[in-house]
Amino acid sequence: MTVIVTESLSKRFPRVTALDRLSVDIAPGVTGLVGANGAGKSTLIKILLGLAPATEGTAHVLGMDVTAHGSTIRERVGYMPEHDCLPPDVSATEFVVHMARMSGLPPTAARERTADTLRHVGLYEERYRPIGGYSTGMKQRVKLAQALVHDPQLVFLDEPTNGLDPVGRDEMLALIRRIHTDFGISVLVTSHLLGELERTCDHVVVIDGGKLLRSSATDDFTQVTASLAVEVTDTDTCPDGTEALRAALSAAGAVVTSAAPGADGPAASGHLLHVEVSGEETYDLVRDTVAGLGIGLVRMEQQRHRIAEVFRDADAAAESSAAAAAAPTAAPAPAVSYAPQEGGAPDVA
Repeated sequence: MTVIVTESLSKRFPRVTALDRLSVDIAPGVTGLVGANGAGKSTLIKILLGLAPATEGTAHVLGMDVTAHGSTIRERVGYMPEHDCLPPDVSATEFVVHMARMSGLPPTAARERTADTLRHVGLYEERYRPIGGYSTGMKQRVKLAQALVHDPQLVFLDEPTNGLDPVGRDEMLALIRRIHTDFGISVLVTSHLLGELERTCDHVVVIDGGKLLRSSATDDFTQVTASLAVEVTDTDTCPDGTEALRAALSAAGAVVTSAAPGADGPAASGHLLHVEVSGEETYDLVRDTVAGLGIGLVRMEQQRHRIAEVFRDADAAAESSAAAAAAPTAAPAPAVSYAPQEGGAPDVA
């Protein structure tokens, strides 16, 4: 079963090709659509909603052709746009009720659904305040609420973590995950940050320049490694807990490295270490060392390869292959046959 199917889907503008013969199948669940800004993510969503025509190819959403059933698709699909589009002088309740009524809900049902949805996204206590006084995170939650209020089968979330601080980003990602686990609604979420999607999505679709690079289950991108991620906090008694832990673990014979910048999200700002696992005793060593130093342990977990690392390795391999192909062709080496000859020397042809 699939919720989205595209076949040779293209969208061309006078000076740019936004989508280039994109063919992909997306199953129910939480799917991440990742690509750099300008990769074609928002264009794809507009075509899937029937809001923009494709230049060529076909697309089906929930089994319906987007060119013939756009209005029906929009009744069954929720959409959270990337850009701020909220009226500042109305409350969240008024706005979400209005969107529910636009989706066909009767007045009483629209108000009941609005209250339930705003509670789900964490805005119940603030629901009567004008949206213009909301923080960025609260505005993002309003946009999420209006996408969910009519109980869709599928939601499109376009860069839902834009403008959020690390805590707000984590909370939004948790909400996105719950949309599927708690309510059974399938999700297509776009982002240019690979690390966000691998924590949230069952499946990841990667596009670049409108072309499909890879479509795969998240677990196929990542694998568990023999590395332990240890995040700690500083304390009054140990103001530089990370360096103290590094020194103590290294003195005990452990191999310790720092996380690459941005590799593990906000924690990779200097308080995260990677410790090579040599056995169960590594876990005991880290635990006892942290306790002995009197610092706070935020997390200790076996590290996974990041999706970004997969593509970084693939890019390196591609560059290496390209360099090899561009290099001058050397004279072929003589073929060596190891058939026994007199004296036992190999035969060189």
